Amino acid sequence: MAVNGHDFEGDPAALKRHRALFRAIKRRKNPPLRRTDITVTDEAAVRRAVKAAALGNAMEWFDFGIYSYLAVTIGHVFFPSGNGTVQLLSSFATFAVSFLVRPIGGMVFGPMGDRIGRKKVLALTMIMMAIGTFAIGLIPSYESIGFFSPALLILFRLIQGFSTGGEYGGASTFIAEYAPDRKRGWYGSFLEFGTLAGYVGASGIVLVLTLLLSSDQMEAWAWRVPFLVAGPIGFVGLYLRLKLDETPAFQNLEDASKQHRASEAANVIETTNRGDLLRIFRDHWRALLLCIALVLAYNITDYMLLTYMPTYLTDELHYSATMGLLIPIIVMVVLMLVINRVGKLNDQIGRKPVLMAGMLGFFVLSVPALLLERTGSAWGVVAGMLMLGFSLVCLLGTMSAALPAMFPTQVRYGSLSIAYNVSTSLFGGTTPLVITALISVTGSTMMPAYYVTAAALVGVIAVACMTETAQQPLEGSPPAVGTPEEAAELVESQAPEPRF
Repeated sequence: MAVNGHDFEGDPAALKRHRALFRAIKRRKNPPLRRTDITVTDEAAVRRAVKAAALGNAMEWFDFGIYSYLAVTIGHVFFPSGNGTVQLLSSFATFAVSFLVRPIGGMVFGPMGDRIGRKKVLALTMIMMAIGTFAIGLIPSYESIGFFSPALLILFRLIQGFSTGGEYGGASTFIAEYAPDRKRGWYGSFLEFGTLAGYVGASGIVLVLTLLLSSDQMEAWAWRVPFLVAGPIGFVGLYLRLKLDETPAFQNLEDASKQHRASEAANVIETTNRGDLLRIFRDHWRALLLCIALVLAYNITDYMLLTYMPTYLTDELHYSATMGLLIPIIVMVVLMLVINRVGKLNDQIGRKPVLMAGMLGFFVLSVPALLLERTGSAWGVVAGMLMLGFSLVCLLGTMSAALPAMFPTQVRYGSLSIAYNVSTSLFGGTTPLVITALISVTGSTMMPAYYVTAAALVGVIAVACMTETAQQPLEGSPPAVGTPEEAAELVESQAPEPRF
């Protein structure tokens, strides 16, 4: 088949790329592209950006993993002795309280990242996260200082939550703006690879401590070790982030402002410099609501499986502490082996089909999976968690590419941070607390499955309403390609209009 002077006979993949390039051009309202309008990415720079962003994400989830896996111990250390369920609820309530300030952090750091740059804000959030996590490991117990112990725990959890408000939106924006259009899913999947690595690291440390030490030793001092380890990790991440250059998309936006090459670009920058939150809500409210719905389903399923499940297995189903930690580690390692393949897949067939597969998986399989976990067999637990894990990896490997593409470059960091953290605050971080409370009130240990099924239904509707963005330029940014040859192909594909 000949298209626009090119012969694609016997090469359907090349024909598909050619059509995608042409559709990208057709959507542009600007004059025809010139070679200088196209961003050719530096693969080495992209890889450095991905490593720095993923390490920060791993740091965030390392902290969340530590807290959730040590929830019972933390309840004993920081809250008055008494009813075990009350202590666990108090521990999860403190876990959830950090999410109250995440939207505030998103509203502060998001527009700041659009104004002064992604790199500086991501360095700042990394410092705050590392300090908050390290400080928790130094807090005296309730027996030592009484009420001040949980008060300090809440304070440092709030610091963590505030800083985290700018982390995911910035990290996913950073990778999305560095990556070439055709590989945004592939590179974005490494961000959630960092999520799984953080969880595996946290659960691994807690598992080793649990196997080597008694429960009295864990409560006396050993619970502090994982929190103290987080400090040095955070400063390694800070070093990596400070060595990076700003993203090409943001540099293009800054250049447009400095040189006043177009009045429209100058006006956009002026608005961003004012940190106009009202403009974000007024002009992008539809995308904000859709993003909130997607993140709702994504985070409830994520937090249920990776954060709450170890506690559920030990506290509600009465498995041993070793099994409660070891089985989730096995499942997460398996997911780490396949997550980048999911990133490649959503680049090839689209974000929507992969996301829909994950949402439908949770909707259909949550109840059967939990019934398997209740059988009392270790293999039943592994099978049930893998059923949900393969559904989750469809979301993990795709969301970090799909969500940033929902907003234009000039407000991407701010809009994504606000939507992501509002949703996470209301639905994600409260998941362990809500499920524990529902089980306590109803007496039904099937509550996690019912809660996740309802969240998945919201996700199915949201995915059906979203626009496909795979292999397309980010809104407000020029096309990004991986090689000069791809740039030449893109320019040549403009005219005349192909006849398919």
